[in-house]
Amino acid sequence: MLLKYRADYEKVAMGLLSFVPTLKKIDRLQAELQWYQDSDARQLLLWKDMNQDFSGIVGVEIRPKFVIVRLIALTPAVRDENQTNTILDELQDMYPDQRIMGTLENTAVIARWEARHE
Repeated sequence: MLLKYRADYEKVAMGLLSFVPTLKKIDRLQAELQWYQDSDARQLLLWKDMNQDFSGIVGVEIRPKFVIVRLIALTPAVRDENQTNTILDELQDMYPDQRIMGTLENTAVIARWEARHE
């Protein structure tokens, strides 16, 4: 289940964001969190697994015709393609009229997910 970021999720979000290799330093991590908060067109979505544990985070940028997935991070315990696909399926359900797209860094992940739906 995807939940929109709220201030009371800050510590959980920071913990999940720390799984992103480029966000290991606290100042970079805080800047990334602030970047998402600075625009209504950007959102962080926290993902709860089937045990209702926060196990992932997705950073997206919302556009009229598409949603750009800027980052996806999962805890090591659930880090696999099936869970990533579940998150992307849920994201598509949230934005049914927009196409899910990725950045250069995660284009391959999005392409594998799209191939499942062809």
